[in-house]
Amino acid sequence: MKKCFVLIAIALVCLALAPFASADDPKGHFSVHPKTFVGKAGDCGTGYPAGSEIVTAAWIQGIGLPDNGGANSNPSNHADNLNKNDDRNGLLLSKNGATADCSAAGADITGADGAVLTELGFDIRNGTHCGGGAPRFNVDASDGFHFVGNCSAPFANATPAPQDPTAWTRLRFDLTQANPPVTPGAKIKSISIIFDEGTDGGPGAGLAVIDNVDVNGVLAVKQ
Repeated sequence: MKKCFVLIAIALVCLALAPFASADDPKGHFSVHPKTFVGKAGDCGTGYPAGSEIVTAAWIQGIGLPDNGGANSNPSNHADNLNKNDDRNGLLLSKNGATADCSAAGADITGADGAVLTELGFDIRNGTHCGGGAPRFNVDASDGFHFVGNCSAPFANATPAPQDPTAWTRLRFDLTQANPPVTPGAKIKSISIIFDEGTDGGPGAGLAVIDNVDVNGVLAVKQ
């Protein structure tokens, strides 16, 4: 299984999508664009079969945290939500099959290229999947390529998410624990989110809901 995971990761690196927008975005925003990858025969290694149409990535209204940054519920009155009219867009990432299948859900992050990489993370809905390598960031930087994202301590600083501390967790990944470690001062060339661990990982596996994607302390916006 580990060999299959590595082969899928290598294929996704080789099949990276379009270049990212300028870091000099006058709005000061990063944007998150959902995407999926279904490999052809051989894309994940010599003799490896084609992937399957088992992956989905999309911003979905109602499954995320309030877009206005407010609380997800009213702890003093659960029947009266203060942000009841907020869209609550969340990023759904799903792989409805085996990890070894040559396919992945994910998203491209635009507006980050040229910036010195200092911080990466996101908020994740409790009970959805966060494993040793998915969801993760794939980062092409001036010092090389990096996998960033391991939900196991000490790789991720996990704290209750401010908007809903009982149902969501905020993760900030240790860049010195990336694979390989990110060199201080390294600049981003491109960055994406990858979800390629499937339903064979136990309860909750194969599906993640994330929000508030953090690049260098700036929360990325839906696009």
